[in-house]
Amino acid sequence: MNKEYIINKVNEILVEEFEIEQEIISPDALLHETMELDSLDYVDLVVLIESNFGVKVNGEDFKEIKTFENFYDFILQKAPQES
Repeated sequence: MNKEYIINKVNEILVEEFEIEQEIISPDALLHETMELDSLDYVDLVVLIESNFGVKVNGEDFKEIKTFENFYDFILQKAPQES
């Protein structure tokens, strides 16, 4: 799984599931503010990331994730690597 795949898949999920505009998603945009996430949205996001990427996410992880770029990098780092 490479970073380009993760970026495309994450953006696709966000547009489809959270109904945000593709144009507002940029690597340096702030995740929380751009998506206007509430606590239930975070739960939905965690479930989607776990089911699509096999990445276990907890609340503490989101403290370090500020931008979309941080989010992509987090998934890349945590995703199971193909052999």
